[in-house]
Amino acid sequence: MFNPRAWLSLSALALSALVQAQPPEFKPFAVRYEVQWRGIQVGTSDLELKAADESGVFEYISRSNARGIFHIVFSDEITQTSRFVLREGRVQPLTFRGDDGSPSTEKDVSLDFDWAASRVKGVSENKPVDLALKPDTQDPMSVQVHLMLALLSNQAPKTVWLADKDEVKEFLYTDEGTRRIKTALGELDTVVLASRRPGGNRITRLWFAPSLGFVPVQAQRTRDGKVEFTMTIKTLKR
Repeated sequence: MFNPRAWLSLSALALSALVQAQPPEFKPFAVRYEVQWRGIQVGTSDLELKAADESGVFEYISRSNARGIFHIVFSDEITQTSRFVLREGRVQPLTFRGDDGSPSTEKDVSLDFDWAASRVKGVSENKPVDLALKPDTQDPMSVQVHLMLALLSNQAPKTVWLADKDEVKEFLYTDEGTRRIKTALGELDTVVLASRRPGGNRITRLWFAPSLGFVPVQAQRTRDGKVEFTMTIKTLKR
C-alpha cells in the first residue's frame, strides 16, 4: 500500500543544492523529481534551497504532491523544512518542521535544536520530544547538505546521526563507487552512496552528480532487495 510518510522520508533524502568546494557556497535553486512507487508514477517532489535571512541562516524545503488516482487519497501537500547554519564548514540544524498538509497534527513533527545545551526538543506526532544530541546530529533535511559537503571534501561519511521524530537514529553509509546513468538532464557520471540502519533491511541509495555540484539525480529505496520508491530528477533551475 502506498505510504505517504515513507514517500516524505525518501523525498527528504533527495538533495538539490549547488555548493562550491572553496569555500562552500549555497545558491538559490529549484529542483523537481518524479516519484514512482513500485514502478507506478505517484507524484512529484519539489526541493528549494534559499537564504532565510541575512544572518547566514539557510532554509531547505521539500514539497511532495500526489497525482492521478493517488491525489484522490492524498490530496494534501506534504512539506518538510529545515533551517540551518554552517559553522566551521559543518552543517548545524536549527529547526525542523514536517507537515503532512492535513488539519490534524497526528503526523506532524516540530523540532528545535539547542546546541548550547546539546538537546533537541519539540513535538513529534503529538508526543513531546527531549533528546540528547550527538556531535553533528542532523535533521531529515539538513542531512542532505551534510552529505554533499562530505563528498565535496572527498570524505564520504561512514556514520550519520539523525534526529528523526522522537529518536536520534544511527545510519551507516557505504560508498558504492561510480555509475554513469541516463537522466532527463542527459547522461551523467554519478557517485553512489547507500545508507541503512544497523541491522536494517531497508537500503536507500543516492546517485550524486559531481558535474552538477554533487546534486543527487536519482534516489531509490529497497526493502529486502525489492524496490519500493524511486525518484528521478526532471528539472534543475539555478
